[in-house]
Amino acid sequence: MGPDVAAERNPVGTHVRIGRGLVDGALAQAVALGCEAMQVFAGNPRGWAQAAGDPRQDAQFRERTKELGIRVFVHAPYLVNLGSPTPATYEKSVSAIAHNLRRAADIGAEGVVVHTGSYVDPTDSAERLAVAMRQVREGLLPLLDALADAADGDDGAGPALLLEPTAGQGRSLCAGVADLAPYLDALDHHPRAGVCLDTCHVFAAGAPLDDPGGAAATLDEVVRIGGAGRLRLVHANDSKDVRGAFRDRHEKIGEGHIGVAAFAELLAHPATEGVPFVLETPGSRDAGDPGIPLLKSLRARVHMASP
Repeated sequence: MGPDVAAERNPVGTHVRIGRGLVDGALAQAVALGCEAMQVFAGNPRGWAQAAGDPRQDAQFRERTKELGIRVFVHAPYLVNLGSPTPATYEKSVSAIAHNLRRAADIGAEGVVVHTGSYVDPTDSAERLAVAMRQVREGLLPLLDALADAADGDDGAGPALLLEPTAGQGRSLCAGVADLAPYLDALDHHPRAGVCLDTCHVFAAGAPLDDPGGAAATLDEVVRIGGAGRLRLVHANDSKDVRGAFRDRHEKIGEGHIGVAAFAELLAHPATEGVPFVLETPGSRDAGDPGIPLLKSLRARVHMASP
């Protein structure tokens, strides 16, 4: 498999800051880093304010990324929690996701990554968990249906909602791969609901990525639960902590407890065909950081060895 075909199969990149704007800031940085895929926030990641965007700059960014073949993703704010028992937080979360989906459509992004949330109950009650899952269903299904309606009117284009399982801390609604089953059930396995697999998160929640064959087995489970094509994005992060620590602390690939071999397995697996790998590791958007070149090198070795 040649380098262009390999890059198309698994484009790699990193999360970048918007800084001076989508074009002069985020895109310029992505190009300088050699990104084939990129992720951005559409506003303040730690606040509820909703940035309107500039239609002219949105159009320029959309056209330039299409010309360059760079695949774009938006990450929803960290405050979003569809399982929150606080009505104001829940309502703001639904509004924030809807806004980010609109912004993703404006800039030509193919997905909005959303943390799957927590039911925030110190008693760990089954009743509170059930209420939280009903909130997920009631909040997300109308948004997913709206995405489907928009796609039907636009030849299938438009962003998907990408569910990102968390590291297992704080009464998580979906920590690790197994918890995707009830979460997707709550959403009727909606076709516009995809999965963003964060390697640090699933490792922290217990996935055996550090064992030979463990990464492949993890992807097999994603396919078994979600079906073919449900995986749309990989957040490629090593972990500062050991497997099962329930701690979301990212590390550079090869410098943490997951190790380089797991990422080679992920890149070789049939479930990652066409799936971008985006870094969220310390320093990954700094000039000279080894993360993107390392992923490209792994990708080349994996696919040169493929029949």
